[in-house]
Amino acid sequence: MSFEVEVKYRSVDHRALLQRLAELGAESGGSVLQIDTYLSHPARDFAATNEAFRVRSIGDQNRITYKGPRRPGSTKTREEIEIPFADGAETTSQLLHLFERLGFRPVATIRKQRTSFLVKTPGHRLEVALDQAHALGDFAEIETIIGSESDLSAAQAAVLALAADLALTEIEPRSYLRMALDSVG
Repeated sequence: MSFEVEVKYRSVDHRALLQRLAELGAESGGSVLQIDTYLSHPARDFAATNEAFRVRSIGDQNRITYKGPRRPGSTKTREEIEIPFADGAETTSQLLHLFERLGFRPVATIRKQRTSFLVKTPGHRLEVALDQAHALGDFAEIETIIGSESDLSAAQAAVLALAADLALTEIEPRSYLRMALDSVG
């Protein structure tokens, strides 16, 4: 079982963050368009259970992701199961069609240009993502994936320490999906 430990920040200055990341010796992971299609379950209300199910395209690569309910703590920490599937837009379209036939329905599609960086700290590899989310704005996310619950508190501390080093202060607790849904409702 793996866990995603992350915090998202709003009102960020990407230029200043790029400079600070360079000072920290962060490795660039490049920039890519991510398209996330979130699906509703035919018999369970993911909004009520605080779960998420999505199909993500990262450039030509594809993944199915389940995110479990949020765990307590100062970061957004959730079980995450992510499985790659065949590359290409046609494959994504076919998989979404299959899910619709099974009763899943698209809820929203989030498009974002993500520029990522890797920062290594003792015991953790942290990803810093500078996101330009279509119709939502500019954000920064700091996250790490861990394989054991016993590492949760150390991972949460590492994420928050890096955020402090990057002078990130305005936490955005909502997911991109929640922000998108809030903007239309």
